[in-house]
Amino acid sequence: MRNPSVFWISLPTLVLILVTVMATLGARFHWIFYLTVFGQFLLVFVVYRVLKAPYNSNKTFKDFYEDHSI
Repeated sequence: MRNPSVFWISLPTLVLILVTVMATLGARFHWIFYLTVFGQFLLVFVVYRVLKAPYNSNKTFKDFYEDHSI
């Protein structure tokens, strides 16, 4: 099963890459500015969306990290 949060995390990454490319190629300032402001709102939305995603685990703090067993 694919995690739906991957799409929401990749979206601000693509916006950041687009801002970087536009700034490097000399796009007009107002387009870069508006895209940056949109990216900031998008980042807040993505953080909210990922934190509210339905995710259940049977791990507790006593289990330590999932990727490192004792």
